[in-house]
Amino acid sequence: MLRSRHGNGRGEMRVSLAFTVTSGKVNDPVVGPPKAGAFQERPVKPTVFRKYYERGDLPISLNHNSMSNPINWKVELEKLDYFHYLPLFFDGLCETKHPYELFARQGTHDLLDRGGPKILPCIPQLIAPIRAALNTRNQKIICTTLRVLQHLVVSADGVGVALVPYYRQILPVFNIFKNQNRNIGDDIEYGRRRCENVGDLIKETLELFERYGGKDAFINIKYMIPLYESCLFN
Repeated sequence: MLRSRHGNGRGEMRVSLAFTVTSGKVNDPVVGPPKAGAFQERPVKPTVFRKYYERGDLPISLNHNSMSNPINWKVELEKLDYFHYLPLFFDGLCETKHPYELFARQGTHDLLDRGGPKILPCIPQLIAPIRAALNTRNQKIICTTLRVLQHLVVSADGVGVALVPYYRQILPVFNIFKNQNRNIGDDIEYGRRRCENVGDLIKETLELFERYGGKDAFINIKYMIPLYESCLFN
């Protein structure tokens, strides 16, 4: 509450929000509406993936002898229950701390590499963790999730088409960050080397969605992201 000689009899002046009924009073200062916070990072809740890892319930361990694949699987991937493990590893995409982030990210890519026809039936269970990861607004998590989405779309026949009904849950964050192509200082060069420019990754992911999503993919992308231009008719 602001103090002033104007205002009510107690010497107090009300502060009004812009575009409200009280903002038309002569002596009351007007402040703008609060920021929407579309780009503001959301807090990340503890993941189920971390809980399973700490209990020793995941069939993985750190592989010290390989730079290309830093995790070791204790069982053959083909024998895993994908309906259980694939959503669990997708849940770990929200992690940013070592070793959880490493195991979740690399484990997800390993599962997508070897899943084949086991992946398609899991799609409905993957949407919630994908949406949760994107909604963190954490650009590192978003980049990780975008790369996983790119891998997911090409991982098995029919996956791209199966994702189309879920665009309304996945694409809103794409629309928010699609123009985030500039960073400050050295981050832009480092980001480009690691393909972590959010805007570029979003464009690449949308083009893969369109290429693998069938005849209804473009119109559904366009509905959610009006400025998107088809990559198939340019």
